[in-house]
Amino acid sequence: MSRKLVALGIVAAVALILASTSLFTVAQTQQALVLQFGEWKRTIKEPGLHAKIPFIQDVVLLDARVLDVDPPVEQVILADQKRLEVDAFARYRITEPLQFYQSVGNEMVVEQRLAATVNSALRRVLGNATLLAVLSQERARVMADIKAQVNQEARRFGVEIVDVRIRRADLPEATSQAVYDRMRSEREREAREARAQGNEQAQQIRSRAERERTVILAEAQRDSQVLRGEGDNQAIRIVAESASKNADFYAFYRSLEAYRASVRGENTQMVLSPDSEFFRYFNSMGNAQRR
Repeated sequence: MSRKLVALGIVAAVALILASTSLFTVAQTQQALVLQFGEWKRTIKEPGLHAKIPFIQDVVLLDARVLDVDPPVEQVILADQKRLEVDAFARYRITEPLQFYQSVGNEMVVEQRLAATVNSALRRVLGNATLLAVLSQERARVMADIKAQVNQEARRFGVEIVDVRIRRADLPEATSQAVYDRMRSEREREAREARAQGNEQAQQIRSRAERERTVILAEAQRDSQVLRGEGDNQAIRIVAESASKNADFYAFYRSLEAYRASVRGENTQMVLSPDSEFFRYFNSMGNAQRR
């Protein structure tokens, strides 16, 4: 009885080993190649449990998802002789597993080959494009050209390029500094021109204002002299008309005004002859009192 159990155990172990080596699983994100002594037998793209001949056939699992390629930053010269440091990336999918396995073998190798291919396509396409095209709406056309060229090379590896994008396109550090210095010099030149034009306009405004001020003062002085002359003329005319009506009274009034102006201070001293014409009215008043 024990021998039968041992025999059954051995058979079960052998069956388990045969089952484990003859069955394999292909995940949803995978595809598989079945090789017999290194020779291709079949390609499996459907996920699930599959079988192979144990110890004779091997299975190579490949990724069925969209994979990324991140080439190193490449410095390219554009058609207008501008230098750009371009950081691009690509996405690819393995479409021909057998061709992929025979040409490159694994994903690490194909990523290296595709990185070199992407950078070569960047140099060729961007070498015929201007900086304006790279930075404008024409960038989509440039990307399409790069993708088409990369795809031509990628088909040899059994892969398809899904997309190629430029992540960043910058001027080299030295060029950026030169552009910054040139922009700064240009802005400083424009500032100097603006200040010079402002000073010129300010000088013109000041000169015009000074000229207008001189004209206004001259006209005001002329008008004031005219008005003053008219006033003096009118005053003389009024005085003359008044004096013509009563000359003796006017003379007497003028003499009183002169007396008031002469003896305005408290210690006023005057040295005059008694018979001076200045005191003729005092003399006439004295003669009248004596009479």
